[in-house]
Amino acid sequence: MNGVLAASSGEATIAFIEIGAVITVLAVLARLAHRWRITAIPLYLLVGLALGEGGLVPLEVSADFISLAGEIGVLLLLLTLGLEYTPAELRSGLRRGLVPGALDAVLGFTPGLIGGLVLGWDVRSAVLLGGVCWISSSGVIAKVLTDLGRLGNRETPAVLNLLVLEDLAMAVYLPIVAALLTGRDAAATAVTVGVALAVVTVVLLASMRWGDHLSALLAPGSDEALLLSVFGLTLFVGGLAQRLQVSAAIGAFLVGLALSDPVRDRAAALVSPLRDLFAAAFFLFFSFQVDPSDLFGVALPAVILLVVTGAGKIATGWVAAARDGVAVPGRLRAGTVLVARGEFSIVIAALGASAAFGAELAALAAGYVLLTAIAGPVLTRSSDGLAGRLQARQDRAARAVAADTPT
Repeated sequence: MNGVLAASSGEATIAFIEIGAVITVLAVLARLAHRWRITAIPLYLLVGLALGEGGLVPLEVSADFISLAGEIGVLLLLLTLGLEYTPAELRSGLRRGLVPGALDAVLGFTPGLIGGLVLGWDVRSAVLLGGVCWISSSGVIAKVLTDLGRLGNRETPAVLNLLVLEDLAMAVYLPIVAALLTGRDAAATAVTVGVALAVVTVVLLASMRWGDHLSALLAPGSDEALLLSVFGLTLFVGGLAQRLQVSAAIGAFLVGLALSDPVRDRAAALVSPLRDLFAAAFFLFFSFQVDPSDLFGVALPAVILLVVTGAGKIATGWVAAARDGVAVPGRLRAGTVLVARGEFSIVIAALGASAAFGAELAALAAGYVLLTAIAGPVLTRSSDGLAGRLQARQDRAARAVAADTPT
């Protein structure tokens, strides 16, 4: 017994040292990012590469902890997004977002599907690559919007609408893909899809209908009680949603959506420090799983997919923001922030591990996701300058037309 305790204590000591050192490095990177006026996400991802499989200093003992902390980070990022949104805004936004959502599906899924077929893969593997290329990363996008102070921007609701539509689409896509891989019949697949959609609908309606009652129940408590309640509810609803074949992220988003003022403002202030801590773990673990040696062989197709699907996401965001009456700078910001892919892409690639080209899919997905997760925040940060030049050119053209028009 004493030997077991001693071994456990020794592992805990190593884990404390590893985690403490990693968090200290992340703190330095966060300071540098703040000084350089960029988001810290690309820096976190590069550190994850160095510490993960095949990295310079691979971590062993603390890997499981970082993995779990990263999953919690995604939920807290989506909870924060939900806190910025109201049920009324979601209802109107989803109606306006149907056309951009359809465009997003075509421009996101098709290049991956075609790319897989061009590489000589079977149809199932190509369909999986289509999914990898389709879904933007809610976690990365939420962090970028927060870091750059854009949660209150006019284009942000259009971005959130697309993210919600993508998560809803995953409630249909993932069961269908799982059925393709396991050979399940159409009836069993239909039941799984139906259950997933029913769960999403019930949670969505509950958040809209009884959110005020939940807020009234939580409001009288202390800040400590409110933090514990919101954190526990987020984990519970997220875990329950995932158990029922629905994204845990959309469950966390709907918890945030259900809260109303003044509880929403209090919860946002209390959750923010936790969100920043766990979100850093998410981005670290994100690239932690990638072996750098696997990236060289897939570099060219990954870059090609980045360029093609990145242009598609920019077009989708541009159209979505334009339909909301957003000006040129906001349209470009909406498009560039959607470029990053993330947690869903990794999940989809993992589903294909048993497929004929599972190993190739995993390597290409890892390279592609890493590139987009770095390129997306960088493009978003630099979009303001380009958008300003586009707006100035548009203004000059309008003045020229006005000057040539007879009075």
